[in-house]
Amino acid sequence: MQGSAVMDKDFELMVILQLSSSKNQPLLLCTGRNRERIQRAKCLTGASNSAIFHVKFYYRRVEDEPMRFSQCVYQGFMQLYFGIHRYQEDNLRVLSGIQPSGRLHIGNFFGAMRQHLRLQAEHSCFYFIADYHALTSNPSPADVAQHTLGVAMDYIALGLDTEKTVFWRQSDVPEVTELTWLLSCVTPMGLLQRCTSYKDKVAEGISPNHGLFAYPVLQAADILIYKSDLVPVGADQKQHIEITRDIAIRFNKVYGDILTIPEEYIIESVAVVPGIDGRKMSKSYGNTIEIFEPEGNVEKKIMKIITDSTPVEQPKNPDDCSVFALLKLVASPQELRQWEDKYRSGGMGYSQTKKRLAELIIDYFKPFRQKRTELENNVDYVKQVLADGAERAKAVAAETLAEVRKAVGIGR
Repeated sequence: MQGSAVMDKDFELMVILQLSSSKNQPLLLCTGRNRERIQRAKCLTGASNSAIFHVKFYYRRVEDEPMRFSQCVYQGFMQLYFGIHRYQEDNLRVLSGIQPSGRLHIGNFFGAMRQHLRLQAEHSCFYFIADYHALTSNPSPADVAQHTLGVAMDYIALGLDTEKTVFWRQSDVPEVTELTWLLSCVTPMGLLQRCTSYKDKVAEGISPNHGLFAYPVLQAADILIYKSDLVPVGADQKQHIEITRDIAIRFNKVYGDILTIPEEYIIESVAVVPGIDGRKMSKSYGNTIEIFEPEGNVEKKIMKIITDSTPVEQPKNPDDCSVFALLKLVASPQELRQWEDKYRSGGMGYSQTKKRLAELIIDYFKPFRQKRTELENNVDYVKQVLADGAERAKAVAAETLAEVRKAVGIGR
């Protein structure tokens, strides 16, 4: 249509929904396009079992054509409607992995592991130790082996149901590497070049290798080979799940509807757990509080958490304090309100909050310490759990890979 104005735009709408354990329609609490405002609104509603959902759609309008923006919005919300009903279904397949890059810390637990353990009750969970992913930083072979067993012990000690949940070591199911190559052949370079996590690591001075660059494709293979419905991730991994969806959609467009399109699952309130220096808690920053390190070390680290220089007598802003952010993870709502009042009233030093935080964190993990010690003395049991999980995971992976191989014309 010559001379007509064309508008191309991607839109993202966010809605807050209060979910129900029944099959009833979720209650719509709020909608909008500004992420920060939506997150604030979620906090203000105080609704239990609520979550932020995203619906993305593409709008192309040529002037004078009958397609209207309202119709495009309707299509987008239809997508959201079906996504929510899928989310509410019982026994979804949930998948997540964790790298064995060191001893696990409370950021790993509150940011991911606790979600994993809670999801076991209602869904079919597949959790793996991502030792292939850990190789991008070229760790020593001894460290890879030691940390892999350590992660396994931590998960089991913290409550992993080894009978119900499929739990394995990534490298024990090598089918995922073949799928990675097959997916690489439909993945545009630009998609990987736009990855913010890759850019951030390069900006930090990390020497990039192909494994680091192609990390999202292996992650996509991890997710897609098990036909996962839901992927619990930290906020910093959200883009990788979007890339997984893009790769799966591209593959299905070329070869047919074979791969399941996954949804990310992020609990916004604990998406990022601060470390003792105020940055995201991470082993690479050296700012972690390990889950099972000696209790005396836990207390010493917490007392070193960086705070501002506001005098004791002056009011303080709890929203800008790493100590208070960590306190929200372990304190009861009633106690948290009391601490918030103390912050805003003044007359309180940060050392008081730190001491209480240390007590709460030590008490929180104390019941799991004995189980962790027992597992250290029974490594053969831990290895058998991983072997059994790999066998179960391999059965699913082999079936998906066979479908993909047939679709692309390999092994016919």
